[in-house]
Amino acid sequence: MTAKPDIDHLRQWIGRTQEASDVITVQLVKGLRATLFLDIGNPVEGDAAPLTTHWCLAQPVVPMSEIGTDGHPARGGFLPPVPLPRRMWAGGQIEFIDPLRVGDTVTRASRISDVTMKTGSTGALCFVSVDHTITTPRGIAIRERHDIVYRDMPAAGEKPAASPAPAPAGKIRETHMADPVLLFRYSALTFNGHRIHYDRDYVTRVEFYPGLIVHGPLQASLLIEFAARQRGGKAPAKFVYRGVNPLFDGAEFSVNGNEMDGGLEVWTANAAGAPTMKGTANW
Repeated sequence: MTAKPDIDHLRQWIGRTQEASDVITVQLVKGLRATLFLDIGNPVEGDAAPLTTHWCLAQPVVPMSEIGTDGHPARGGFLPPVPLPRRMWAGGQIEFIDPLRVGDTVTRASRISDVTMKTGSTGALCFVSVDHTITTPRGIAIRERHDIVYRDMPAAGEKPAASPAPAPAGKIRETHMADPVLLFRYSALTFNGHRIHYDRDYVTRVEFYPGLIVHGPLQASLLIEFAARQRGGKAPAKFVYRGVNPLFDGAEFSVNGNEMDGGLEVWTANAAGAPTMKGTANW
């Protein structure tokens, strides 16, 4: 088992900032639309981009010599060097203010807002919260809080967690196949080298998961676009989401929704109907 993180040391990262810029291209929009099961169309400058296009922009680029064992850039730098080996998107919230458009130069200003420790059923958990402000030449487009969770590897011989209970299907529902091509496409669009999404030997023999893991932001993107379609394509003013269980490749999964006061309750679920990410969209 990994030594417990020094939370006082890690909290020294609170307040650190970073800024990066990128341009939304036609090719990026076409690729992301295809990967999110949207109509690819023939986008031109000025057209609205998918709602979570910013997750594809200005991703960290480091030399191969600075890549960690898990395929991410080595720990440290802007994010605190949490020593726990498993890293996942825990959830977050997004405020959509102004659409991102093809041709926009987009700037992301980021700030570490919190670092906390908790104890879960699998042991120590370290949560890192990052606030982002996404701007274009027109002004602020998106405000976002992103929560990352780090956890330890299971002990040798430890039994996997029990499968979560299925939930009733949503009154609004669509299904897709979680296959390696989908995961590869999203990793490529987001320049994400995390090996849990494409390296089956690594994910099963090193991190001891039963299969490739569908990206948290991919699931969140599908939920956000699904919610917007229920309102004629209008982005929610606020979307709050959290991962509740990993979603693995090799089977069909669903995107579900139910109406609620002021908005829509949405979730992804695996082939057995167990929720993997939950969210709420409000307009």
